[in-house]
Amino acid sequence: MGDRTLDFIALGTLFFVVITLIYGIIYIHDIPYEIAKKRKHPHQDAIHTAGWVSLFLMHTVWPFLWIWATLYKPGFGWGFSQTSEAGGDHQTTSELQDRISQLETLYQAKIVLIDISIKRLMNRVGLHLSLGGSFTSNKTI
Repeated sequence: MGDRTLDFIALGTLFFVVITLIYGIIYIHDIPYEIAKKRKHPHQDAIHTAGWVSLFLMHTVWPFLWIWATLYKPGFGWGFSQTSEAGGDHQTTSELQDRISQLETLYQAKIVLIDISIKRLMNRVGLHLSLGGSFTSNKTI
């Protein structure tokens, strides 16, 4: 009779371990869905269904579900700026165009200054070469 009791205890322990593992795997596969539900994710149902499909696909989809569920944040959405005002975009565009025109004007002024500096330098070099290396001329630049 003692051998029979130990067999039942072993069988009960085996059932307990197997049932605990099954419920543990199901619980772990529902974590992305719970994250999505907590964050009010727009694709909650798809994440939940894909979690169940992941059980049959040897858990290969599960890490991607975790990433998918955590990418969405309640206050920020997907992380992209969403401006619904067309005026805000237009104002930004006009500010950028003004900045571009200012930079182009500044660029043209610097080109003119560089051109003048090059001409002065060439005049000095030309004067230096025409005088044979001595600066005895009274010409001023």
